[in-house]
Amino acid sequence: SNDIVEIEIPKHTTTKGIANILKENQLIRDERIFLIYVKLMKVNDMKAGYYDIPKNTGVKNIVSLLREGSKKNPNEIEITFKEGITMRDIAKVISEKTNNTYDSVIEKANDTTYIDSLIQKYWFLTDEIKNTKIYYPLEGYLFPDTYEFLNKNVTVEEIFEKMLDNTETKLESLKQEIEASGYTVHEILTLASIVELEGASSDDRASVAGVFYNRLNAGWTLGSDITGYYGAKMDDWSNGLGAHINDCNGYNTRGTCVLGLPVGPVCNPGVESIEATINPTVHDYYYFVADCSGKTYLNKNSSGHEATINKLIRDNNWCDS
Repeated sequence: SNDIVEIEIPKHTTTKGIANILKENQLIRDERIFLIYVKLMKVNDMKAGYYDIPKNTGVKNIVSLLREGSKKNPNEIEITFKEGITMRDIAKVISEKTNNTYDSVIEKANDTTYIDSLIQKYWFLTDEIKNTKIYYPLEGYLFPDTYEFLNKNVTVEEIFEKMLDNTETKLESLKQEIEASGYTVHEILTLASIVELEGASSDDRASVAGVFYNRLNAGWTLGSDITGYYGAKMDDWSNGLGAHINDCNGYNTRGTCVLGLPVGPVCNPGVESIEATINPTVHDYYYFVADCSGKTYLNKNSSGHEATINKLIRDNNWCDS
């Protein structure tokens, strides 16, 4: 009906700005009364968005509508980042869902001035992410989840920072455990990223994490194909590592160049893998393999490991490419 007024409150609008918009749309007669009411009631949580507000709603009700937030935004977009995706996957998703190009995402992700500003802003980002062998400094730190943005004009910075805010929330609750682990946040996320991908088919990520810690403590290589694929920037894993098995870079733990942890995360892990990495199962196994249903088999030596794989193959229960 003609009695409904449609308004938009853009993001980061000041209270005075909101008063202006309401006055222009003849929803309030006097901006001062609105401002005084907001001040008296200590309102500081009016939300951006699109609103349908009936005329003669009155200041009190308008304020409560704006505090509740709009359910109406014709241009709002939702972006889902799956657990275990890499920076290149993230750039692809952002380029498909928003008005940013793939290249502009990668460029922003490698912009040293920007990265420095984020290190200033977030406690869990340190100079460790500036290691020159790292491909993308924010890899591993962009929390996989579903996010909502106002529209397709959202900037890459807004997306990254919303993801980092989420990471902050998740890591905040694990902060003491991480500090007690003797590993840095960067090291925990690096190992969690391997557990995420290596343990993706496993019902028992904490045991998988335990295997990696045993290998680290014994001074072995981690021997993880995943790190080889990442080091070679291979997105198609169907043919195995092939000639890349002995590549030397900061990531590949299949060859002999990287003893211990890779230089940084090889994907963006979810909370389950991060928790498994902080609280691994303590055991004395050095090998693991999962069958088609995700059941994990642990072995102490390579001959036992090979025997398990051969049995799975014989039983048609081997699904690892």
